[in-house]
Amino acid sequence: MDDSDGGAGRAAEPGQAAEPRRKDARRNKEALLDAAAAVFVTSGVEAPVRDIATRAGVGLGTIYRHFPTRADLIIAVYRHQVDACAEAGPTLLAAGPTPHAALERWISLFVDFLATKHGLAVVLQSGNAAFDTLHAYFLDRLVPVCAQLLEAAAAAGEIRSDISAYGLMRGVGNLCIGADGDPGYDARRLAEILIAGLRLPR
Repeated sequence: MDDSDGGAGRAAEPGQAAEPRRKDARRNKEALLDAAAAVFVTSGVEAPVRDIATRAGVGLGTIYRHFPTRADLIIAVYRHQVDACAEAGPTLLAAGPTPHAALERWISLFVDFLATKHGLAVVLQSGNAAFDTLHAYFLDRLVPVCAQLLEAAAAAGEIRSDISAYGLMRGVGNLCIGADGDPGYDARRLAEILIAGLRLPR
């Protein structure tokens, strides 16, 4: 055999073959978590697993293989949504026209995240030890991102600098409480007004 092909005809190494499979499995799992989050928004965390399977386009066995219990699924959805929100912050800051615009967009995503917690507050207070670390994970991942956005906007002279990331997130969270059971309540609009109020006069 001519060795001049540089290995083009060789079989893939085991690690090379496994990597696409791992990526596919990760994408499939993320799609399943996105489907579960969407179902939780409309039907709560006690929604039938078959509804999640239908939305994700998979069988029940696929869900139970990844998440043997409902608690496992709830935890995974929560962490997945937290991670997505955290990762969006630096991306928005890099791509946005201004730091304030990035902050405004991120707060809108944060409100969306809080909406996925439909019914989760009750679950978190159920006494199930599996949920004990979720609030700490939420704070550890999101408070630094919010702080980065606030600091960038303050450094650009766009907003006042006397508000903490934790305080702002608590305020937005309190605005979102009224959204449950009231379709006329627009938490996102109220959050927009709150963020607009941070702006320094020009």
